[in-house]
This record gives sequence, structure tokens and C-alpha cells, in this order.
Amino acid sequence: MIISVASGKGGTGKTTVAVNLALFLARENSAKVQLLDCDVEEPNAHLFLKPNLESSWPVSIPVPRIDKSKCTYCGKCAEVCAFNALAVLKDQVLVFDQLCHGCGGCALLCPEKAITEQDREMGILETGKSGSIDFVHGRLNIGEAMAGPLIRTVKERIDPNSVTIIDVPPGTSCPVVESVKGSDYTLLVTEPTPFGLNDLELAVGLVRALEIPTGVVINRADLGDLKVKEYCEKEAIPVLSEIPYDPNLARLYSRGVAILHREEKYLRVFARMWSLIESRVEVESQTKSSGAIVSGNGHENAL
Repeated sequence: MIISVASGKGGTGKTTVAVNLALFLARENSAKVQLLDCDVEEPNAHLFLKPNLESSWPVSIPVPRIDKSKCTYCGKCAEVCAFNALAVLKDQVLVFDQLCHGCGGCALLCPEKAITEQDREMGILETGKSGSIDFVHGRLNIGEAMAGPLIRTVKERIDPNSVTIIDVPPGTSCPVVESVKGSDYTLLVTEPTPFGLNDLELAVGLVRALEIPTGVVINRADLGDLKVKEYCEKEAIPVLSEIPYDPNLARLYSRGVAILHREEKYLRVFARMWSLIESRVEVESQTKSSGAIVSGNGHENAL
């Protein structure tokens, strides 16, 4: 099972939920657990899990190189590039490495076979263990424009025999789409503020477009207003958990300490969260296998 933990904006507690859900499963569940940190531009799950990193290797992307002795400057390579990584002038081909997605289309379609590919390092992949939790994350090199290829490399490490928790980048951009694709369920972590509601609506639109079942976790739920809950009820999105504002959680966070390492009372929060996720994934699986159409997800509140 693959559970992605996302948020429409940063600072909602997404990584906190992902890390502590993984810790709960490792403690209470007999299944293997792994956590993938796909927020490769600024990974921070390792600060709380403190894994023993056992391996590290570079991740590269193939970029085009032009053989001027063969090139006729016909422009076919630029035509096929959907990302504008190539520009063909009268007697020169400009290659913008940072825009290249490494698809290989330009080399494939060059009529003169004037294009070869050269690997360009864009980041690193690191793996290890935190107790019984298998840990994987990527680190994008500073200045890199694209996180997608590195995220795909991280996701190649998904173990089909494990419960996989994916810490997704914040927002609703391409790296988020790449991270949540293929998930069995997506948790959207939000906060009861106007900004939280606005960005939650965007995130809901994204996961619905990808046809991924979703539920909401409201962090700092006793602050702000009720508009997030009203929106979830209107849209038939289940609220799986409400985490109250607790200054002690902020202090733990600032020291890089996971909630469940110090606050046993929050075990029931993640226990109920997981119970609801399991039941909803099972319902979705049965629905897909039967070909039935279910409208609405219902609405449940939990501390």
C-alpha cells in the first residue's frame, strides 16, 4: 500500500504527519514500513527519523550534445522538444541543460544522427534505516530547475511488500504530481485558515484529477475558523484526524524530535487515522474491482 502525505502549502505539518504515521506503523503494525522523502528540494524527514544512511550515489539525467560536423541546423530537434531545451539558430544549436527532461526525443528524431547524450549529475539518492523503517530520500543539487527525474528515482525504491509513506513536496506543481502518482491514498494536511483552505482546494483538485482517494488531516484544528471543515463536508471529503494546537509539539519540532518519541497520548490520533485509511483503501479497491461507482466519501471527525 502506498500512502502519500501532501499539502497545498508549506508549514501545515505534512512531514510531521508522514514521519509519525510511519513510526506508528512500525510500532503497532506487523507489516514492513518504508518512508520515502520526495521533497527533494528541501528534504527534512531525516531530521526526525535520524536514519543510519547506508548508501549514497549520484543521480544523473541524459542531456543532448551536438556534433557540429554532422548538424545541418534543420530544427527538427527543437520542434520535438516540448520543454524548449533546444534552440536552433542559423549556424548554432543552443542547449539549455537545466530545461532538459532527458526524454531522448531529439536524439531519436535527428535525421543526421548528430545528437548524442551525456549524463549530467542533478542530485543524490540516499538510503538507510531508522529502526525497522526503511528510509529513502533524494537531495536535489542547488540551482537545479527540475525535481521530477530525481523524484522518479526515489520512487523506484518502493517496496511492493511494504506499507510505503511518501512525504510529498508542498504545493500543487509538477513535483507534487510526480510524487503522488500511483498512490493508493493521499492524506492532505491543512490548517483552519483562509490560506489553508485556498491551498487545500487546489490540492483536492489535483488528487481528484489523478483519481486518487483522499482524506484530510487538520493540524492546529482548534485555531482559526470552521471553513475548512465546512468545505470538506460540502465536498464529501473525510476528515480523518484533527490535531489540536499544542506548544509542546512546536518545541519538539524545533529540536528535531518526532511526536511519538515523546508524546504517547498522540498514539490514538495516528491509530484512528490509520484505521480509517485502511478501511477506505479497502472500499476503493472493492469498488474498482466490481466496477461500481460510489458518489461521496462521507465525513468523519477524529481527534
